[in-house]
Amino acid sequence: MPAHIGIVGRSAEGAALRRAVGARAADNALPSSTSFETITMCGAELHSLPESVQRVARLLQDAGHPHAPRMLDDAARTAQQAADALGIAVGQIAKSIIFRRKADQAAVLVVTSGDRRVDEKKVDALVGKTGRADADFVKARTGFSIGGVSPFAHATAPVTLIDRELFRFSEIWAAAGHPHAVVRLAPQDLARLTGAPVADVVVAAAAEPSA
Repeated sequence: MPAHIGIVGRSAEGAALRRAVGARAADNALPSSTSFETITMCGAELHSLPESVQRVARLLQDAGHPHAPRMLDDAARTAQQAADALGIAVGQIAKSIIFRRKADQAAVLVVTSGDRRVDEKKVDALVGKTGRADADFVKARTGFSIGGVSPFAHATAPVTLIDRELFRFSEIWAAAGHPHAVVRLAPQDLARLTGAPVADVVVAAAAEPSA
């Protein structure tokens, strides 16, 4: 994993990460006035996209990201469905999971590798006690429906953590605001676009069997 990425877990760096998480969240909200019909990114015009995908595409365009959202023929509401549609490993899917922080009802976004499971105790140690978020909470806070939650362009900036396991891959894919929409990026792009820290937030993978 790149040494310059601030990967942290349950170490002395944890306190610094907890402070950084709160400070970075406010920088990632999309202005509510954003509205447009056609987006041009890397010379390709995107017409008649769902509004939620337009929000994501606009943010990517403004950030100079080289890849536009791609609409799939079928919905990809799970990491496995998305991986099957794209012909990639399920671990290359960056799945966005929303929790509700109990202290202030803030949305906590954990972007994790599709073949890993979030360890809620690790998340709580970094951001404070969290609970499950229902569909109404997710829609109200993010502007996206479950199954299409993008890691960025949220209606209200969440507290965000990025799973360090995503850095096993040079290329990953994330939801782009709709169950049919995905976008290609590198893990480093994800960190840059969200401004979020990279952390140990998943259940430890089972040890590989010896040959």
